[in-house]
Amino acid sequence: MDWSRIIKKAWKVYDSSRSVLQISDISARVSTNHVFRVVLDDDEMVIAKLSYFGKYEHFKEDHRIIHSLANNLLYPNENLLAKSLLKNNRVFTYHYKTSTIDAWVVFYNPVRVLHRLPKILSEEQIRRLGQQMARLHRACSRATKVLPKSSKTLSSDVRSLMRFLSRPRINTFNEMQTAVLKQHCEYFLENKLKLRASRFEKIPVFIDWNIGNFSVTNNTKLFSRWDYDWFRMSSRMMDFYFLARVVSSVGDRTVFSYLIDPLKEERFLWFLQEYHQINPLTANEVRFLKEVYRFFILNYVIKDGSYFFNEQYARKLQEEAFDIYLPSIDSFDPEKIIKVLNLQ
Repeated sequence: MDWSRIIKKAWKVYDSSRSVLQISDISARVSTNHVFRVVLDDDEMVIAKLSYFGKYEHFKEDHRIIHSLANNLLYPNENLLAKSLLKNNRVFTYHYKTSTIDAWVVFYNPVRVLHRLPKILSEEQIRRLGQQMARLHRACSRATKVLPKSSKTLSSDVRSLMRFLSRPRINTFNEMQTAVLKQHCEYFLENKLKLRASRFEKIPVFIDWNIGNFSVTNNTKLFSRWDYDWFRMSSRMMDFYFLARVVSSVGDRTVFSYLIDPLKEERFLWFLQEYHQINPLTANEVRFLKEVYRFFILNYVIKDGSYFFNEQYARKLQEEAFDIYLPSIDSFDPEKIIKVLNLQ
């Protein structure tokens, strides 16, 4: 598919007074989403994001929430997020649909980037990152009151997977795999109810906090954040699995897996200790970490994996989900964290 043709169509709808001079694909090439640098005929530049997995309505809804958040975060986070371009005072999104293609586009102003974190963080960097995330979550909590409503929930995503598994004509998993997935869906819904997770405050969370998605200052203060593929309004705990990966002893890797191990490391405890001092956690929120991991595997690896990741990664991650990820969930004991943080 000539994605540049769709980008040009989108830009013409946005602003026909200026034409596109050059389009460069700057995608990470891990996912099916595409990111482009678009140079205009007056030498100005924008970033275009093109996606074709999920639903256009959710894409549009998410970017309207993100734009509102970007404009309602106060100092020092007032320039943290990449700003979407507006038309008629609304975030501009373009929906391209034919008999064979269903894709959508949003334009951003380029975000400024300072320093990337190293692949493996020092203890001091981990503790500073814990403080920064605590402050960001607190700022997002304050902004939540003025943000548009979101229609996506954790339970609705899990129930969507369960409906898929119950339809043999489209279910691509074998009988044994289907049984395993259904059981884990039921575990998630049961434990979410038991932990009263529906009472947790819903704030904007970006989930995918790998070190390629944000930059920091020299003293590890958050400077900029981009890539909103997995954005949603949900519990702040949804951010913690990827943050555990960032601070892990393995660090950021080109060839990656989604093992539960980072949640069990002492390095993650350093992060949580600093976070908790600024933005206190509850015992049930910590217990929900196990379900956050389960949800991540069920939703982003199993349900959406073949749509989001390129074919090679999707196949690898889904095989590992059955062989490693799902069987390992009970190896994580949140009570150890609860004891260290002295929670009741």
